[in-house]
Amino acid sequence: MSNINFKVSEEEFDAIVVGTGISGGWAAKELCENGLKTLVLERGRMVKHIEDYPTANMDPWDFPNGEEPTRETKERMYKQHRTGYVTRESRKHFFVDDIKHPYNEVRRFDWIRGYHVGGRSLMWGRQSYRLSDIDFEANKKEGIAVDWPVRYKDIEPWYDKVEEFIGVSGENLGLKQLPDQKLLKPMNLNCVEEHLKGKIAENFDDGRVLTIGRTAHITEGSKPGLGRSTCQYRNRCMRGCPFGAYFSSNSSTLPTAEATGNMTLRPNSIVHEVIYDDITKKATGVKVIDAETKETTIYKAKVIFLCASTVASAAILLQSKSERFPNGLGNDSGELGHNIMDHHFKVGASGKADGFEDNYTKGRRANGIYIPRFRNLGGKTDVKDFKRGYGYQGGASRSSISELVAELKYGPELKEAILKPGEWNVGLSAFGETLPDHSNRMYLDYEKLDEWGLPTVTFDADFGENELAMRKDMKEQAVKILEEAGFKDVQGYDSIEGRAMGLGIHEMGTARMGRDPKTSVLNKYNQIHACTNVYVTDGSFMTSAACHNPSLGYMAFTARAANHAAEEFKKNNA
Repeated sequence: MSNINFKVSEEEFDAIVVGTGISGGWAAKELCENGLKTLVLERGRMVKHIEDYPTANMDPWDFPNGEEPTRETKERMYKQHRTGYVTRESRKHFFVDDIKHPYNEVRRFDWIRGYHVGGRSLMWGRQSYRLSDIDFEANKKEGIAVDWPVRYKDIEPWYDKVEEFIGVSGENLGLKQLPDQKLLKPMNLNCVEEHLKGKIAENFDDGRVLTIGRTAHITEGSKPGLGRSTCQYRNRCMRGCPFGAYFSSNSSTLPTAEATGNMTLRPNSIVHEVIYDDITKKATGVKVIDAETKETTIYKAKVIFLCASTVASAAILLQSKSERFPNGLGNDSGELGHNIMDHHFKVGASGKADGFEDNYTKGRRANGIYIPRFRNLGGKTDVKDFKRGYGYQGGASRSSISELVAELKYGPELKEAILKPGEWNVGLSAFGETLPDHSNRMYLDYEKLDEWGLPTVTFDADFGENELAMRKDMKEQAVKILEEAGFKDVQGYDSIEGRAMGLGIHEMGTARMGRDPKTSVLNKYNQIHACTNVYVTDGSFMTSAACHNPSLGYMAFTARAANHAAEEFKKNNA
């Protein structure tokens, strides 16, 4: 698009943050607290904490179809619906309409998105783990892709800072593959999970251990933000938490940024290009389309943070073309849009637990168990069939339909049958690391435009031989763990849906960090190598994927990058 059609905003900003999700909220907070006048741009609508969580206190019987998606929902959100859970009536309003926001697939890719203030920080799984030096060093040791330009010691203090601010509960284990963290008291395991934990310790001598998940829920005290208090064990997190018990941008980082007086938040603002100045060799601002009016505006600043999410940030950079960067801003290496990764999952085992009929649980714990990676860590943990490793998430529960009935007024026999808890079931579901691969990519289709006249994204990515080999072990070991623990009717599974990228909702890697500008997009501080006042701190920067949930890492790297940017700004280097 030509600049002729754009008006230039007269407002002056020191920094611009694109995106308000997990990374964008942290960038806004750190930049504002460092004194930078910061414009925060979100392509979607405004969502206010508590006020805009319309289903947060609704019960299953309050929904006409018992939360089941309608035919219209399935038709309009046909790709979002592939997950099997995001289009439920209690939460569908936080996910995009696939007809309004189309994308293309050479190979299937489940791109799950939320376009609103707070982004997916409102709906994320909240599991929060640190990368270790095993993860940071793996590419170099194995000769795969490129080496990370950082090591654990570089990021450790930023992990500390983030965890102390957001609140993460869990148990430290002293494992080299799962660094200890700044944790609040752990949530409790139930009786079947305690049994499984003991049996794993008894039956395996290769470092397998079961613990409660480390999750971004406050379990004691409070944390900064809008009245954030302890978890109420409602397990309605994807609707938005009115207690602010789990971390989200809306309840935590954005209000903290706003309290400084340095933040200007503008929703319905679709950023599609970063403007580059060939003379100064710096970015000068961004081009924005108003999502509602289609009005176009240029906003200027000395520091730009792209936190729009892995795919969206890469798309913005690919559209940011100039004489210096004909293939997209920072794309000297040709790696922009490539090396896309996601965790492969939906493989594991389940079984039934006898002998615990006189035990039940209180509340709905918004968390599960975790078995950290135990493969390819040295010695007897090493296997020949695949590189890297995986962990298990899951848990045990009793089935019951009591919560599906609004009023129990239908006679004593029915009431007793409804309230009688079902049998105990236990399940393990693996999350496996995906190796970076240049052939896994996303690119732009200028022949298929969206309603704002912008090119749509096309995905051409899939899991490889290493991941498929790993899946066999994921299934076999899950079965073995449950059978050795004495559970009944143990069944292994490998769902075909888990073999397509995107469904893990951990997409990453499209603008990777590296030491060499010839083979990477970003440097060790998340700056574009050849345009250092542009930082990219969402999942785009990931050089490898590790095997656990990545969002805590995004926050730590973002906090580190924002403080680096603030220091450079104060030195007049921006």
